[in-house]
Amino acid sequence: MSKTTKWRVPGKAVYFAFTVIPVALYTFFYVVSVVNGVKYSFTDWDGMSVDYDYVGFKNYMLLFKNPNFLGSLKTTLFYSCMLVVVVILASLLLSISLNSLRWFKTFVKSIFFVPAMIGGVTIALIWDQLFYRVVPLIGQLLGIGWLSQSLLMTGKTALPAVVFVQAWQAVAMPTVIFIAGLQQIPEEQYESAKIDGATAFERFRYITMPYLLPTVTVNLVLTIKQGFTSFDFPYALTGGGPVRATEVIGILIYNDAFKNMRFSVANAEACILFVVVAAFSLTQLKLTSKGGVNE
Repeated sequence: MSKTTKWRVPGKAVYFAFTVIPVALYTFFYVVSVVNGVKYSFTDWDGMSVDYDYVGFKNYMLLFKNPNFLGSLKTTLFYSCMLVVVVILASLLLSISLNSLRWFKTFVKSIFFVPAMIGGVTIALIWDQLFYRVVPLIGQLLGIGWLSQSLLMTGKTALPAVVFVQAWQAVAMPTVIFIAGLQQIPEEQYESAKIDGATAFERFRYITMPYLLPTVTVNLVLTIKQGFTSFDFPYALTGGGPVRATEVIGILIYNDAFKNMRFSVANAEACILFVVVAAFSLTQLKLTSKGGVNE
């Protein structure tokens, strides 16, 4: 006679035990770091000394009088806007095209996702060589003057070039998210619209976009965060040059902390960046919270 094994449902203590380590790691590496960063932003700490003095809002007041900081903030804002526009439009067009494929759909999707698996610095170094060796050659063959030299060497073209390189990698994940959203749209909606005589643009506007609005929100938040916190691509490609043309705030924070040994100022800059990113994200979430198919 076989005995029936009875499995006991784990209690709350077991579930809690599985969360202890992740919560402890998150608290130590994120919460404590953020709190310390905010604290040091109100000091004159240089990153090395044991002793430091509290200076209140002095670091913040000096930053808003610093033309380098204001210029870096403006560059970061412009950089983020360009990245959002390029990534969202490109990923939306790619997702619609890939979702309409009938043959080799999985293979083609995997090809477009390859850049997301390569490190940012590696991609930057590859494109750095392309900009210095391949692009000028193409410009000379076509007789285009501004394309006959590296796009990273002039202030007018350096920032768009860096945005292009980051967008080339960043477009992969939003494309996958958009494809997942497209696959959730009932096919009956399109069939009914075709019977009613709706054009392709009308089907996109009144069916596709309302269903994709939640995924648009997710992609916007992720891309805005990528833009404002960009560091590896601008630093590896230009180091902030030429003449601070690509000095986003991430590079400015790095230089103030590790080159100028002004950790308190760098922490103040990071806190301001946090507030700016939070404000943009909350505003964007508020603007896109209405208009979906469930609203």
